Amino acid sequence: MDLLGQVDATRMRATVEKLASWHDRNTNNPTLFEAADWIVGEFRKIPGLQVELFRYQIHKAQRIPADKEVVEVVATLPGATVRRVMVGGHFDTINMKEADLTSGRAPGANDDASGVALTLEMARILSQRKWNQTLVFCVFSGEEQGLLGSRALAKHAKEQGWKIDAVFSNDMVGNSSNNLGMHDDTQIRVFSDEADAHQSRECARFIELIARNAGIKAGRKNFGVKLVFRKDRFGRGGDHTPFNEEGFTAVRFVEPNEEYSRQHTPDDLPEFEDWKYLANVAKVNLAGIATLATAAEPPTRVLIDRKQGHDTRVHWTGKPGLKYVVYWRQTTSPVWEGVRSVGGVNEATIERVSKDDCVFAVGAEGGIPVEAK
Repeated sequence: MDLLGQVDATRMRATVEKLASWHDRNTNNPTLFEAADWIVGEFRKIPGLQVELFRYQIHKAQRIPADKEVVEVVATLPGATVRRVMVGGHFDTINMKEADLTSGRAPGANDDASGVALTLEMARILSQRKWNQTLVFCVFSGEEQGLLGSRALAKHAKEQGWKIDAVFSNDMVGNSSNNLGMHDDTQIRVFSDEADAHQSRECARFIELIARNAGIKAGRKNFGVKLVFRKDRFGRGGDHTPFNEEGFTAVRFVEPNEEYSRQHTPDDLPEFEDWKYLANVAKVNLAGIATLATAAEPPTRVLIDRKQGHDTRVHWTGKPGLKYVVYWRQTTSPVWEGVRSVGGVNEATIERVSKDDCVFAVGAEGGIPVEAK
């Protein structure tokens, strides 16, 4: 099955145009609930999904006039295991040009109907087969009031003991140009934080490698991933961050050339979207999710043999019957440069590659690499 060939730009465009047809989708307004009901209906058209209108409380604050209960959408495709791979975007909007932050026109085509359209597209395609991991498709609310929906779901996931392998957050992924004439339809930025509690930085590196190998075309060039080794854009945040804060692996996808005059204004309209670009971002997500959704559990105690020499021996604790892959890169390189499948063993020697000069890692086949120590 050619999964990448099934990505449909026309279908995603229809989703963006529908969501942008609401006056706004502000978390404080009835329009949020109307849009949520429509999104639920779209998910329920997809066989095999368990669709939930997830409810949570928000409290009076700078961008929230009063305490209330609000909703977001969570659709689950059960897999062979309880390990989860999650993908999502937020469907709420805000107009920051108006003194009353609840009343202004806020179509939110790019921010973030583009991420919602991508999430629905992932559900439509990935639901056609069974996966090892359980797949979760999230459409968050409350992002514009301070990541409220993703924070509520991340807290719920922690309390319920969810085993999350990765979260892909897509926020503003449909625009390839800005008003300065800057144009780039050949890559998507992936932001990642680094912490002992999660594998977000290594997840981002792995997504870059998957995209590189997928051969997704953008004209004469291959469409790729630009790694940004920061939690998010300078001074700003996204829906992956609450998952990081709860100790889960999560990254953010966002276009390279943002147009700030169309963020949180009435001008965030479908006519400014680049549908081919959005389709390529969807393909990167799809390749990454499909790979991670097949992976076995990662190895533990991944260690480098301390014996001096021109070769590097790596050993790890694995499970019988599982296949493993060794990765390496120069210490100055942000991306994996060497990859070797080694099969069902628990050690491997990489000839004529120095442990002094390179970083090594081992992963279960299809899984996020674990750095060797």
